[in-house]
Amino acid sequence: MSAQEKPKEAVGVDAGFTIPDPQSLPSLRGKVSDAEWALRCDLAAAYRLTALYGWDDMIFTHISARCPDEGGAERFLINPYGVFFEEITASCLLKIDVNGNVVGETPYFSNPAGFTIHSAIHMAREDAHAVLHLHTPYGVAVSAQEGGLKRYSQFAMVCHDDVAYHDYEGIATDHDERARIVHDFGNHNFLILRNHGTLTVGANCATAFMRMYFLEQACRAQILAQSDIKPPLEEPPAMSAKVLQQGAPAFVAGLGDNLAWPGLIRKLNRENPGFDQ
Repeated sequence: MSAQEKPKEAVGVDAGFTIPDPQSLPSLRGKVSDAEWALRCDLAAAYRLTALYGWDDMIFTHISARCPDEGGAERFLINPYGVFFEEITASCLLKIDVNGNVVGETPYFSNPAGFTIHSAIHMAREDAHAVLHLHTPYGVAVSAQEGGLKRYSQFAMVCHDDVAYHDYEGIATDHDERARIVHDFGNHNFLILRNHGTLTVGANCATAFMRMYFLEQACRAQILAQSDIKPPLEEPPAMSAKVLQQGAPAFVAGLGDNLAWPGLIRKLNRENPGFDQ
C-alpha cells in the first residue's frame, strides 16, 4: 500500500489503521546526508519547542523546511499527519514534493492540504527555507481584529512593520489560493492569516521560531492590554519603524539564531529529550 493511500484509511476505510509511535522507527542517521540529518534535527526541535511553549494545535498545523539540494528537485520536510508535535523525531519527518506528495518509504502519510500555504511561500520565496504556521488562541484573536496587530508593546514593534495580512478563504485546500497568499505576503517575514492564525519564515528553523516568539508574545500582550476598560496606549508609527531596525539583528541567520537557539535546545534536552532520534 502506498503512502498516498493511507489518508483513506485514516478516515475510516480501514478502522484497524494506527499511527506508528515515532520512537519505534529505525533512525535515519547515516542513511541521509549530514546536511539533511542536521535539518531534520532542527525541524524536530522546532516542533517540540512549539509544543513546549503551548503553541501547538494537536496535529493541525505545520512547520516545514526546504531540504538541501537534491539534483534540482524541490523537496521539503514536514510532520507526518497524526503525530503530535511533542513526539516528533528527526527520523519520522516526511520528505515531500511541492504538492505535498510523500517521497520515499515511510509508515506515515502526509496531509497535502496542510502544505498548501507552505508550498506557496516556499515556491515564491527562495529565502523562506523554514515556514512556521500556528493557530494559537492569542494569534487567532488578533487575526480576527479589524485593526490587526497594534503597536501596544515592544514585542509588537519588533515585527509590526514587517507583518502582512491575508484574508480568510476557508480551509486551505484550494491551490488557486497560493497565488493570493504570495501576493499578500510579498517580501514580509510575518503573516497574519485573517480569522485563522499566524505564520513566520526564516533562513532556518531557528530564525522562523524566533520570529514566531516575538509575534506570539505581541499577540498575547495585545489581548491582555485590551482587557482593561481604558483603551491601551499605542505608540506612533515612527516608533515601530525605529524598533524594527533595532530588533533586526535578532533575526539575522548566524547571529540571532546562535544567541537563543542553543539555549532552547538545552532546554528541550532537559524537558523533552529524544527529538534527535
